[in-house]
Amino acid sequence: MRILSVTAQKVDSTGSGVYLTELVKGFDKAGHQQAVICGTTWQDAISLPENVAVYPVYYNTEELPFPICGMSDEMPYESTRYCDLTDEMTEQLFAAFRRTIWEAVESFHPDVILCHHLYFLASLVRQMYPDIPVYGQCHGSDLRQFKKNFWQHALIYSEISRLDGIFALHEEQKQMICQLYGIPEERVTVIGTGYNSDVFHIREDIKANANPEKIRLIFAGKISEKKGVMSLMRSLQYLQWPDRYELYLAGGAGNEAEFKKIRHLALVAPCYVEFLGRLSHEQLAEEMNASDIFVLPSFYEGLPLVLIEAMACGLHAVCTDLPGIKPWLNKAIPHNGVQFVKPPEMQNEDEPIPESLPGFEKRLAAAIQTVLWNPDADQEQVHSVSWDALCDRICRIWNQQ
Repeated sequence: MRILSVTAQKVDSTGSGVYLTELVKGFDKAGHQQAVICGTTWQDAISLPENVAVYPVYYNTEELPFPICGMSDEMPYESTRYCDLTDEMTEQLFAAFRRTIWEAVESFHPDVILCHHLYFLASLVRQMYPDIPVYGQCHGSDLRQFKKNFWQHALIYSEISRLDGIFALHEEQKQMICQLYGIPEERVTVIGTGYNSDVFHIREDIKANANPEKIRLIFAGKISEKKGVMSLMRSLQYLQWPDRYELYLAGGAGNEAEFKKIRHLALVAPCYVEFLGRLSHEQLAEEMNASDIFVLPSFYEGLPLVLIEAMACGLHAVCTDLPGIKPWLNKAIPHNGVQFVKPPEMQNEDEPIPESLPGFEKRLAAAIQTVLWNPDADQEQVHSVSWDALCDRICRIWNQQ
């Protein structure tokens, strides 16, 4: 099969980029021919299997003179918010991607096109090629962007509803897609996520060197308020014996103003806090193996791959109880041992009501203190959640059409 994958963003640095990259690797292992359209800059290297044809769209150029458009308001790299695009910038964006889409389709001749994010680029592909099967992969942030921002609403609404099929991360997301776009349920398939077991697995050599006198917490993701990092920092004050804990934060900054506030919270925290910066998958797996508890206090998530990666490394996990995550996890990995925390009250999709944060932070601290008593995640069940299995299921769906 000839598969063309499409994203307006980088193919790394974010959860959706990792998802795309891992699917491409899985399709490659299965012997499919592939091409990828992606956003990038001249300074960035694109890491994909060598026999995958890449059609880059370069931002920060004369043709596209602004940073990469980000599906989240804060990205772990310099970015442009969709709500800030002027009419001129929008024309430039559409022109650059139309040209590259045309070039890719005319030279690669795909049998199917998989667009990551149900947003403008998937709509553009559908509009340009009504006779090629076009599918959309939802990542959650695209639904949030569509509901928060009215940029190109008419185009996105009309063309997303005409996609041949949509892949959702979990059942709640599927229902939201159907409601937002008026799409019949039979055209939306829940496929979940996967993880790379070659990288993320238990390393007994690292665990043997752990300090038994300390409980090591780790967070991995964008260092930002909407990922709950500020609340995580403030929750440390509610720990009964905070000096027993250490907190390690892996990931890039969302924006400088927030990062400055988070660094200040680290300085006044009642326990040791270290910023690890952006890590490779291999480095993150090592840091996870050196830790005891993974904490994901986000205010908005699709289906966090990093949660599965942490369990694969043998960590206990604490996670905000956001829509869809717990039901999917309990079905895919029934014995997962995750401690879920009731989120704060929200406004505007992903903004917590300030008055509800102290209660959330106390619940978060309580979960951190008790999660070590939970059973370990069943490693056989964790291992069943693989990218290879996910790619196989997607291809079977395409072959049935």
